[in-house]
Amino acid sequence: MGKRGGKRFGPKRGGGGGRRSQRAEYQEVQKHNDLYEKYYNELGVVKLQERDEFWAALRRDLPNSFRFTGSKGHALPVQQRLRDHYVPEITSIQHNGEPVEPPTAIPWYPDQLAWQMTTPKSVVRRFPPFASFQKFLVSETSVGNISRQEAVSMIPPLLMDVKPGMIVLDLCAAPGSKAAQLIEMVHGGEEARMRKVLRHVKTDEGREVSPDGDEIKGEMREEEQTGDWSDDGRSTGLLIANDVDYKRAHMLIHQMKRLNSPNLIVTNHDATLYPSIKLPSEAVDDGGTPKSKYLKFDRILADVPCSGDGTCRKNPSIWKDWNPGNALGLFNTQVRILVRAIQMLKVGGRVVYSTCSMNPIENEAVVASAIDRCGGLAKVGIIDCTEALPDLKRQHGLSSWKVMDKQGKIWHSWQAVEEAKAKEGSEGLGKLVEGMFPPTNTSEPDTHLHFERCMRVYAHLQDTGGFFIAVLEKKKEIKARPEAESKKTQPKPSVIAAVEEIESKPTNGTNIIERIDALDDLAPPNDKTGETEGPSAAARQNQENAPTESISSLKRDLDDVADARMSTKRPRFREEIDEAAPRGAEDRQVHWPPPPAAQLEITRPEAASLPEPAIPPTLSKKKNNQPYEEPFKYLDPNHEELRTIYDFYHLHPRFPRERFMVRNAAGNPVKTIYYTSTLARNILTENEGKGIKFVHCGIKMFVKQDVQRAGVCKWRIQTDGLPILESWVGEERVVRLTSRKTLKSLLVEMFPKVDGFGWQELGEIGQRVRDIDMGCCVLRVEKTDGADGFSERMVLPLWRSLFSLNLMLPKEDRRAMLLRIYNDDAPLMDHSKDRFAARADRDVSTDSETEGGVTLGDDKMDVGGDAAQPVASAGTSKTEEEAVKAEAEAGSLVEDAASKQVDVATGVEDEEDILNTMG
Repeated sequence: MGKRGGKRFGPKRGGGGGRRSQRAEYQEVQKHNDLYEKYYNELGVVKLQERDEFWAALRRDLPNSFRFTGSKGHALPVQQRLRDHYVPEITSIQHNGEPVEPPTAIPWYPDQLAWQMTTPKSVVRRFPPFASFQKFLVSETSVGNISRQEAVSMIPPLLMDVKPGMIVLDLCAAPGSKAAQLIEMVHGGEEARMRKVLRHVKTDEGREVSPDGDEIKGEMREEEQTGDWSDDGRSTGLLIANDVDYKRAHMLIHQMKRLNSPNLIVTNHDATLYPSIKLPSEAVDDGGTPKSKYLKFDRILADVPCSGDGTCRKNPSIWKDWNPGNALGLFNTQVRILVRAIQMLKVGGRVVYSTCSMNPIENEAVVASAIDRCGGLAKVGIIDCTEALPDLKRQHGLSSWKVMDKQGKIWHSWQAVEEAKAKEGSEGLGKLVEGMFPPTNTSEPDTHLHFERCMRVYAHLQDTGGFFIAVLEKKKEIKARPEAESKKTQPKPSVIAAVEEIESKPTNGTNIIERIDALDDLAPPNDKTGETEGPSAAARQNQENAPTESISSLKRDLDDVADARMSTKRPRFREEIDEAAPRGAEDRQVHWPPPPAAQLEITRPEAASLPEPAIPPTLSKKKNNQPYEEPFKYLDPNHEELRTIYDFYHLHPRFPRERFMVRNAAGNPVKTIYYTSTLARNILTENEGKGIKFVHCGIKMFVKQDVQRAGVCKWRIQTDGLPILESWVGEERVVRLTSRKTLKSLLVEMFPKVDGFGWQELGEIGQRVRDIDMGCCVLRVEKTDGADGFSERMVLPLWRSLFSLNLMLPKEDRRAMLLRIYNDDAPLMDHSKDRFAARADRDVSTDSETEGGVTLGDDKMDVGGDAAQPVASAGTSKTEEEAVKAEAEAGSLVEDAASKQVDVATGVEDEEDILNTMG
C-alpha cells in the first residue's frame, strides 16, 4: 500500500509493550476528527445517501486478510488444507444461536488465493477450532506460505498485467508485500515450463522422470501458448525492488527470502532520482564506438509515500492526528516519483500509481501534474481498467475537487489562492501550488484527462480500507519538463537561460556537480530514447546530502512495530550476522560500517569462536557515508570449485554454468556461491563501480562446509537454490520417497540412524540411503496414487552423514508440514541423545581411530545457511562411538539454531500488517 508519510501518526510502537498494550491504546482513540470529516464531506467522495455508511465503515475494525504465496502449484495445496479442514470446523460453531462465519475467499482475487475473516476477536478467543486455525496461520506464515496483507493493497500488482519475460520495477518496495506478488508474477508458470523441458530432455536420454502433480499439469496447458521458453523454461524476466531506506531495504530482502528468486535485484535509492541502469553496449558492425544502452522497464509500480488516511480502520491514531498539511507536504515528492517512473518506462509499458490515501491532492492531482510535465495526453494516457477484477467494487476517480490549506480553509481554485496572496500575503498558503487543483484546460479532447478511469476503493464497498489506483501507459518517448518551469513561461535563448540558471543556484564555488545539475534542470541531457536523467541521477544522489525528508522521514515507521513483533524470532539482517572479516577469509556479506539508522545488534554465530578481525582501513567507510557493499563477482564456469560441484552432483551439461557468483572483492568461492539470471548478471557486471547501490541479488545455491571423509563434496545444495537445480542433478545423488509414512518419520524424528540395522526402519528409502555416498543429496517425494501416496510432488534437501540421515529443514518447516499433510502437531523427537545415555559415564579413549585413512573429528555446527548442517573438523581424534554421539548432539544444536534463525522475515510485517492480525 502507499506508505504513510508526513507526520508519523501515533506513538512509536517499539519496545516491549507488546500487542495487548497497543490494542488497549488504540481502543482509547476517539474516532472523530472535525477537519478530516469536514474535508471529505465537502469533497463529496461518496453520494449523500452513502455518507453515513461510509463513515461507519471507517470506524469499524478491519477484517483479517491473508494471501497464499508462491507458485500456484505450491500455494493451492496449502489453500486446499484450509478449505478441507479448517473451514468445516469453524462452520460447525454456533454463537448466540447463529453459525459463525468462517474465513472466506476474497471474490476478486485470482484463483481464490486471498482470504479474509470478519469474525470478532471476542468470538475467536472462545472456541477451540479458531485456536487450531490460528495455529495453522502462524505455522504457514512462519515458513513463508502465507502472507498477512491488507486486501486493498493486493490490488495494484494485479493491475500491472505482468507477462512472462517482463522487466519490472517497484520504486518504493519495502517491506515487500507487493514486491512478493510481483516476483511471483515474474516467475508465473515457470515450474510447469521447466518440468516440460526436463521431460523432453530426459525422455530423449531414456532416463526416468518423476510424475507431475495435478496443478503442474494444469499450468503446463496454460503455458503452451504464452510461456517464456527461451531459457529452458526458466523465467527471463526481472524485478528490481527499491527502497530509499537502507534498513527497510534489508527488511524487504528477508520478506521475500522464501520466494528464492534469482531474478530479483534490491537497490537502495531515492525514487525521485532513481539512476539509469546501463546494459552491455551493442556491437557496431563498422567498428565504430558502441552505442550506450540503458534499461527500460515494461512495468513499474509507484506505490508512493502518502498520508495514509485510508488506513484509519487499522491505524486509529489517524483519527486524532489527521491534518491537511500531511498531504500538502507530500505532493511534490509524489509527482517527482511518478515522473521518474514514466521516464524509465518503455513505450507501450504501464506504470501503476497507488496510495492508501483518499485525498485527491495525493491522487488525481499527482496524476494530472505528472502527465502534464511529461508532455500531455499525446505522450501518456490513463488506461481504463473497468474490465479488470470484475468482482472488485470500486468508484471512479474525481474529476473536480477542492483543496484544504493547513489552517483548514477550503479553496475552490488556484486563482482564488493567487488573489488571496496578492491581498493578504502568502502566510499559511506557502505549500499550495497550482498543480494541486483540478486542471482547467480540459475542454479539448487532447487535453481532457479521463479521471473516471482512475480507481477509488472505499471502506463501505467491500469491507476494506481506502485506496487509490491509476494505471498509466506511455505512448511515446518523453522529455519531462523541469519541475520549476511554469506552464506559461516562454523558453529564453539557451545561452541566456543557462547563465541565469547557474547564477540562481547557491553553490560553495567548488562543487561542479551543482552547476551541472543546474544545467540539467534547465535542459536535461539528450539521448535518442528521451531519457532525461541518465547517470547524473546517481551522481546527484551520491553527494554529501542527507536523504530528503520527502522520502526518508515520510515512509511509514514500520521498524518500531517490527521490533515489537520480532521479540522471539527476528530476521537475520546482514549486519547482524556478518561482521567484517579479513579479505579473502570468507564470503563476506557485510556492510561496514553499518549505517547510523540501523541500530542493530551485530553478532555472527558461525564465527563466534574466531578472534575479532581488524577492520581493513580501506573498507571503513564509503564516500558520502554510504554503507560498504561487497562487489558481485561472477565465477569462471571452469573454476576448479565449480568443476568439483559438477562432478559430485553429476550436473547435467544443459544447466547454465556462467551465472554463479560470489560476494567478495577477490572473487573467490570461499563460503557461499550464489546463482542469478542472465539479465541480473549483465546489470551487475555492467554497472559495477558506477554509483548504483545494489543491496541484494541472487540466491544461495551452494554453501561450503567441512566433511567427515575424503572425497565428499564440501559444497552442499542450499534450500534456496534446490528448486532450480534439483531437476538437473544426476540420479547418483537422488533419493526417491513414495510413502506418507516414511516422510512422516523423517519429519518427526531428527537424525535417524543409518548405520548398523538403522536403515531398515526407513521404509522404501532405507537401502538407498544406506548405499549412497556421504554428502548432500536430493530427496524427491514422488506423486503416487493410493491412501499412502502424495497428490503433489515435493523436493527436500537431505544430508547423508557418516552414521545418520538428516532432513535439512528447520523445526518450523517440519511442524508446518506435519500439520498440513498429517494434521499432526505432536512434538518432534530426537532419539539420538537417548542412544548414548547409557554410555554417558564411560571413559572414551582418545586414541585416534581412522577410517579409510581419515581421522574422524568432532562434529561442529555450520549455521551459515537456512538449516545448518553438522560438519567435522580435522585434527581432533575421536572413537567412532564418540563421533556418532557428537554428530547427534551437534544435530540437536543445529535444529535449535535453525528454529531461531530462519531465512525468512518472520516478524517483519509488511506495510499492510500492523494491526491486521488474529486476536
